[in-house]
Amino acid sequence: MEMSQETLGDRIRNLRIKQGISQAQLAFPELSDSYISLIESDKRVPAPSVIDLLARKLNCSPTYLVSGVSEDIVDELRVTLEYAEIALQNGAATEARARFAEVLEHSDAIALPDMLRQARWGHALALEASGSLEEAIAELRDIAGGASLEYDRDHWTRAHVALSRCLRERGDTSAGVQVAEDALRRLSIAGGELSEAAVHLGATLLGCCIERGDLVRAGQLADDLVSRAERIGTVQARIAAYWEAAYVAEMRGEYERGVALAERALSLLGEDEDPRNLSRLKLAYASLLLRARPGEAVRARDILLKAKSEIASNAAGEVDTAWCLTELARAETMLGNPGEAVNLANQALTLLGDAPRRTSAWALTVLGEAYVRLGARGEAIEVLSRAATCLEDMEATRDAAQAWFDLAELMGETGDEEHRRDAYRRALVCVGL
Repeated sequence: MEMSQETLGDRIRNLRIKQGISQAQLAFPELSDSYISLIESDKRVPAPSVIDLLARKLNCSPTYLVSGVSEDIVDELRVTLEYAEIALQNGAATEARARFAEVLEHSDAIALPDMLRQARWGHALALEASGSLEEAIAELRDIAGGASLEYDRDHWTRAHVALSRCLRERGDTSAGVQVAEDALRRLSIAGGELSEAAVHLGATLLGCCIERGDLVRAGQLADDLVSRAERIGTVQARIAAYWEAAYVAEMRGEYERGVALAERALSLLGEDEDPRNLSRLKLAYASLLLRARPGEAVRARDILLKAKSEIASNAAGEVDTAWCLTELARAETMLGNPGEAVNLANQALTLLGDAPRRTSAWALTVLGEAYVRLGARGEAIEVLSRAATCLEDMEATRDAAQAWFDLAELMGETGDEEHRRDAYRRALVCVGL
């Protein structure tokens, strides 16, 4: 179907003539006939209120006057979009992706900019949720590049947060840092340093710093983030700050502080909270419990099982499901069930596929530990070697160093001195020694 070449003025004139109305009749009593003439000749662009007025007089929709797209088609596309949004919220990422694409590929979509933007954003999130990170990153770069910081700060911020998040998940931590830092700088110049947008960007940057092993800077950013969020005072800003600060505390080994911060975030969550955020925070909290309070491993496992059920009914996607399975595997290992841990970790790895991800590296690490507990040292060495290499390649220097140290100890137990020394050397390289 070809796009109509009619202008707004053409459509008003054609509808007026079709209905046998003169310019004076269409104008009376609110407008002048000369003004109608200017609109029909495209020499004046009417205000939205005038478009609404003319649409009522011409018995059509304002959308049709502006876009030339019939109300039937608009309704059809709107229903498809709503279906796609529901599918995404319910965790049916593949179905959501197909429905968003259906809107994007419709020949009339280009004449409906608001609907087109909604479909592009939803499609990018569906790509991320379905694990297609390369495609999601390409689409988010385009969306972020076309977003306006001046006219739509929230959309601009969401696009940059999502882009940084996807880059980090792909393992390109440096690029994730650059996106978040550049966005924060531009937001600060625009006077938005004390806004929820700044907190969400700061939280994204903080996560990247943790992945890169820069815990000193991460600690400073976390303190600043909490202080800024408490000055802003909004619930969403405080949740984001406490959540990320808890993660920093975990990475620095300050587990009790991390648990306290996660509990503060959880206490702020309401009934209307995004279910994805709620399940993710429960995952983070259970993970902290496993590290801070090993004696509460049964409680942590119960929280994880509940989160797993919730994830299955929302748009968390493969990555969050794999994260949950990995933490469940960790809990089972701590509870003396390494065989079940191997099963859960392998489920996570199958879900993630072959693409390098930080979640894959974590799952490999947990799987390796379970193999050690089972006495399967050959399998443990193979899996932990993959985990360490994966973490090193993804610039997760702190985690990579720990993985190489663990691997060196394991190789020492098997008498493999040559590979043990090599593992120690790689661990030291990861921490800059």
